[in-house]
Amino acid sequence: MRPDRVVLDSLSEIRLLAQSSLRYRRQVLALKHYFARHDATVLLLDDMTTGVGDKTVHSIANGVLRLEELAPDYGCERRRLRVTKYRGRSYRGGYHDFQIAQGGVRVFPRLVSAEHRVTFDRQLIASSIPELNRLMGGGVERGSSVLVLGPAGTGKSLLVLTFVANAVARGERAAMFIFDEELDMLAERAKSLGIDVRAMIASGQLIAEQVDAAELTPGEFSHIVRRSVEERGAQTVAIDGLNGYQAAMPGEQALVLHMHELLQYLNRQGATAFLTAAQHGLVGDMRSPVDVTYLADTVILLRYFEAAGRVRRAISVVKKRTGPHEDTIREYRIDTRGITLGAPLTGFQGVLRGVPELVGSDATLLPDVEG
Repeated sequence: MRPDRVVLDSLSEIRLLAQSSLRYRRQVLALKHYFARHDATVLLLDDMTTGVGDKTVHSIANGVLRLEELAPDYGCERRRLRVTKYRGRSYRGGYHDFQIAQGGVRVFPRLVSAEHRVTFDRQLIASSIPELNRLMGGGVERGSSVLVLGPAGTGKSLLVLTFVANAVARGERAAMFIFDEELDMLAERAKSLGIDVRAMIASGQLIAEQVDAAELTPGEFSHIVRRSVEERGAQTVAIDGLNGYQAAMPGEQALVLHMHELLQYLNRQGATAFLTAAQHGLVGDMRSPVDVTYLADTVILLRYFEAAGRVRRAISVVKKRTGPHEDTIREYRIDTRGITLGAPLTGFQGVLRGVPELVGSDATLLPDVEG
């Protein structure tokens, strides 16, 4: 038949027939030499049932691929592969996620951001809120990353969605990956602020995907983000939020490494990234499930505080690598008119602790809105 491909499934049967390690090695070596003379590529499958540490054939084969299946405490199984040897060729080391789907096997190579660099203009992008622009030193630099940090209910998703809507209004394409909230619910909440998410999706300017962390591997998610940037032209990418993204990771250290490569990739592609992360607690000492503040170029901090018998919200920029920013704390409100920022809270001290003290004569709070 003179085949181009020969598959032996599996080597465990040949190993049993050979009975000794020496005869087994000689038999496999004879097969290698025979098929090499006939220009046939041989694929040897080994289910590793006779011994995990048996590497008799590894020195004979030109390449060795190891497939693994992991069973997390919750969710579907995770499959990954690793090239442990490829004679005469350079290959990407480490583990790569893959899945068995309709149509065959899909492999998601580990993302290396250094391989994806393009030239672009790092211009300053302003939002539609003048007070927020002043707080951020004029806006956000293109190709940078912004982390919005705060407890649950402070409006992290809606703040990020404001930047997404601004990008669409400029004629750009944006992508939003939602982990922690139902897409329809987010669209309804955004509609009350005057942001029509469904219209942006229908126009093709917004790529919105609901992500199930229990069914998705980190490598597949990186592949989806890459496809939205390279194939669909997204210049603004929002990930909401990191708490759900962490659920897809085998550990905290893996989350930091994956996020580092993903943010570096977006930076080098000229895409502006917006991330949200929910902190534990409501007031006082707040803690994050994982610290990624050093990865982001800009960190926006949202807080609750009590004043004049009401629970209010405060916003501040605690970090910006790409330029100056205000070091003040401003009150903000979310209502039917959108997000409104007030003047700097110069008359208070201890706002970030949640229980401020009036130290000046001017409280500078936003006026109460009836109804």
